[in-house]
Amino acid sequence: MSLPLRPRRMAVHGALLLYTLIAIGPILLILLNAFKTRRAIFSDPLGFPDGRSFTLIGFDSVLEKSEFGLYFLNSLTVTVGSLALVVVFGAMAAWALTEYRFRGNTLLALYLAIGIMVPIRLGSVSILRMMVEFDLVNTLTALVLVYVAQGLPLAILILGEFMQQIPRDLRDAARCDGVSEYRIFFSIILPLVRQAIATVAVFTMVPIWNDLWFPLILAPGDGKQTVTLGVQQFIGQYVTDWNAVLASLTLAIAPILVLYVLFSRHLVRGLTAGAVK
Repeated sequence: MSLPLRPRRMAVHGALLLYTLIAIGPILLILLNAFKTRRAIFSDPLGFPDGRSFTLIGFDSVLEKSEFGLYFLNSLTVTVGSLALVVVFGAMAAWALTEYRFRGNTLLALYLAIGIMVPIRLGSVSILRMMVEFDLVNTLTALVLVYVAQGLPLAILILGEFMQQIPRDLRDAARCDGVSEYRIFFSIILPLVRQAIATVAVFTMVPIWNDLWFPLILAPGDGKQTVTLGVQQFIGQYVTDWNAVLASLTLAIAPILVLYVLFSRHLVRGLTAGAVK
């Protein structure tokens, strides 16, 4: 039995290794060339920076010629604010849909599932019109509202699946002891689904931080630009400052890489637990 399985395992590991290289390759390419001169970027893009090609001119341009600190703060504000609202409201909605039975429960769950299947960008015109009516254009609030609406369906689905696996006897025992529904939710349920919350956090955080579409439409004004939108100022029609572009991309992806490393263990555990359950 071991001989037939060995080629199969090798094929699986080979496919996973190839996918890893494809996923990590562009990131490594950006990191390598961010510390090289413009000539070295085009002459040897896959080489490591050495004494001749090493330079920090790109980072100097980003930090001196642009408001990168403001762009970073805007992205951080939008990402953290949206993530907090998605986790809180998603967990509360998932708890309500899985724990309580009421008229329209199934229809409401199906309606929320549509949000996963239908891309929110299809409603960009309607969203822009709505933001104009509420005078929210060129504000970070508009981005937070859109990202919360974008992330809630998936968050409710993931958290709901995990909450269904919690033994009902545990909740009934707490109710028999006179514990309120709020304490059951915040003191018992949320700690038990922390791995699912970490999974939701990663799946929600990365698309928000990397998004260019909605910042370009809803908040393109000065002082409200995010990191991904601020990078575009170094890309011109005829002349592009590639050192600044690569340096700004390096600074932009650094927080995501750090957070992913911190949450990766919980992410893998959450995905594995969800697959087993």
